[in-house]
Amino acid sequence: MLEGLLITLQVAAYSAVLGLAGGILLALGRLSANPFAALADPADPDSWADLRRLVGGGGIAALAGVLTPPDGWETVGSVPGVQLVDTSLRAEPAPEAVRLGPRDVPEILGLIELTKPGPFLPGTVELGTYLGIRHRGRLIAMAGGRLRPPGWTEISAVCTHPDHRGAGLATRLVRAVAAGIRERGDVPFLHTAASSTTAIRLYESIGFTLRRRPSFMAVRAPGNTAANFS
Repeated sequence: MLEGLLITLQVAAYSAVLGLAGGILLALGRLSANPFAALADPADPDSWADLRRLVGGGGIAALAGVLTPPDGWETVGSVPGVQLVDTSLRAEPAPEAVRLGPRDVPEILGLIELTKPGPFLPGTVELGTYLGIRHRGRLIAMAGGRLRPPGWTEISAVCTHPDHRGAGLATRLVRAVAAGIRERGDVPFLHTAASSTTAIRLYESIGFTLRRRPSFMAVRAPGNTAANFS
């Protein structure tokens, strides 16, 4: 009974907190011509020069982990975040979960729009393994692996339809996605907002440990003429 209560609280926190952080990140991403970008070395002026050439003068890029952009760059918005890594999660398959693919994109985008877990574009499903749970043929919950730096895989897009929250679906999917990540020899990790202390405690209670505190931000390049991506 206590475990069921904990799972219910977990799902509520996943939905509310990730929806808040994800909505902010999505708003930052929509400010730029490309949803997100990365710098080879934030301390290297050449990396910033490359980014400016990519987005154009006055263009906006969404970045993670960069706290202070160089002179001439404007910070449009920022969200302090946390990164948690799996250290003792009970990873296990979810027999009811199905693999999601390109044919499921319309349903996926509908669920993403409803729950706001974070940025998710039509091609995101091809970046990793996304699992879903259906009820009477309708997709009601999902989670998957997205970013894959060497040796690591990010768990993302954890969401549950409002009509089906409280059943532990998000927890089961997180465990199932983590099981697949471990089978490849990678370590699962995830992100959430630094202000989401309740969610952080719940993630830690199921086996995640705080690793670092990245900042998610949108920055505007120096100059007035944005690049033409047509």
